[in-house]
Parts: sequence; structure tokens; C-alpha cells
Amino acid sequence: MRVVIAGGTGSVGRAIAKHLANQGHEIVLLTRRVRAELGFDQIHWDGRTVDQAWARELAGSMLINLAGELVDRVPTKRNIDLLERSRVEPTLALVEASKVYGAPSLWLQMSTLAIYGDGKEVVLDDDAPAADGPRQMAGVAKAWEAAVRDAPAGRLVILRTGIVLQKNTPALNRLLTITKAFLGGTVGSGQQWVSWIHIADFLRVIDFIIANHGISGSVNVTSPNPTTNRDMMRSLRRVLGRPWSPPTPRFAITLGSWILFRTDPQLALTGRRSVPSKLLAAGFEFEHTEFEEALSELLDLE
Repeated sequence: MRVVIAGGTGSVGRAIAKHLANQGHEIVLLTRRVRAELGFDQIHWDGRTVDQAWARELAGSMLINLAGELVDRVPTKRNIDLLERSRVEPTLALVEASKVYGAPSLWLQMSTLAIYGDGKEVVLDDDAPAADGPRQMAGVAKAWEAAVRDAPAGRLVILRTGIVLQKNTPALNRLLTITKAFLGGTVGSGQQWVSWIHIADFLRVIDFIIANHGISGSVNVTSPNPTTNRDMMRSLRRVLGRPWSPPTPRFAITLGSWILFRTDPQLALTGRRSVPSKLLAAGFEFEHTEFEEALSELLDLE
């Protein structure tokens, strides 16, 4: 089928495009900057304006909407507004285009487990309620999902996705860098939960949802076994052959995030213990269920 991917030039988008192209699907990327090296059909869009040049591609297609700026930034009001706007505006444009030029048969809408806020010890399945905050997490995610609720697609699936373990991504590269530098100790209390999924399983989930027409609505796309920050850092040290490292206190994480890394400390200090109940109930079988094994396989260190 024809697969239209909005925001498909990021690492996850490129992986999806390559994966589906290898299965014989026709790939069309909607992008703000056409890149000849990507090797797929690309149509320019600004993520706001409904233009016939790209809108006519949606009718009867499979649409995968990944559009949105990276969350790895200091949580100022300006930056949070950018995170929200960069997700909501493209989504609303796609909804409007679907109403005018024809709707996709299947709409896969990227979202995030951050919609559950800081879940602490609560086990969060697909039916768990959205949290009230923080705004840069739950607030942005709720606005993002609200923008797609009126989509006229034949089937709509909202992918509430955990951290995707994939080579050469900013989040994983940062973890590897600090661990290699003997700074891979527990972050804060270490009790915050990390929900994750190996890129291979993520792509298999996409295939599974395409094939299983009974799956719709919000779906947690994450490994069935989230890990705590304490265990995650221990696994990183073991895989990379580094000794125990002292924990990094909360105040140091906050200062370092703002001053050194120019990112949001809440990304490291909050977490969610999410489980993929819908996928498991539908019969999906994960290949990578343990964080340390998944990391080792990804880095070819087994």
C-alpha cells in the first residue's frame, strides 16, 4: 500500500520507512526539507498549511504521523510551547486534509507514555488516565492526542511509545557517553521506572497493528518489563565493562541538565511503569523483554 509518513526523517521515521519499503510498500515522506540521500519519494510541507500537493496522497493510504520537535531541551515556556505546537499543528493539518481530500484507511499516530506523567510505582496499562502534568510531558501529550481525535480515518491507532532503543540516537548516546566516562551511577533515587522498547520490536509492533484490524485507540508500545533507573544504570555498566559508580544526587542532575546538557532534568528524574496490555492480549510476542539483553544485542556485545 501507499504509506505516507509525516515527520519521517528522524531516526525512528527512517527505520519505519526502510522497514516498510523492504516489504514492498510505496513510501512517501512529508518533510520540511527534502533530502535526496534518503532515497524515498518526498513532498515538501510546512506542517501547517493544507496543500493539495501532499494532501491528495492521504486518501486510502496508511498514514504514520511522527511530526514533532525533540523533547531534549530546557523546559522553558518558549520551548514547551514549541514542543506542543510542533505536534499539534501538523496533526490538525493532516486531519483537515483528510476531511477535504480523502481519509487514510489506517492512521498510526505517534504519542508518548509521558502522557501518564510521573507514574511512580503505579502499573500503567493502556486504559490508565492521563496525568495533570508536568506540562512538557503530560500536557503536551494530551494536546497532541486531542488534535487527532476528530480524524476521519478508517482506523486510528495512537502509539503511546516508550523510549525506543536504537543506535545513534541522542538519548542512548548520552547514556553510553556518561557510562563510558565512569559516571554511570544511579540517577537521583534510582527508583524511577523506565519504559523502553527495542527498535526491532517497535517495527514488529507496526506490522502487527497493520495486520490486526481489531486494534484501535490508544496502545502502549513498550516492553512488558520496564526497568528502574537503578537497574538500567547497572546494566549499562555491565554491558560496557565499567565498575560501580557513585550515584548522582537530584540537585546535581538538575544543575547539569540545565547548564551542561541544556535539557530537561525531569526526563531523568521521573518515570512510568507502563505495560503493553492491548498488544499482549492480542497475541503479540516480544523478542526483547529484558533491558540488558536488548542493550547487548543492540550494541553487538553479546
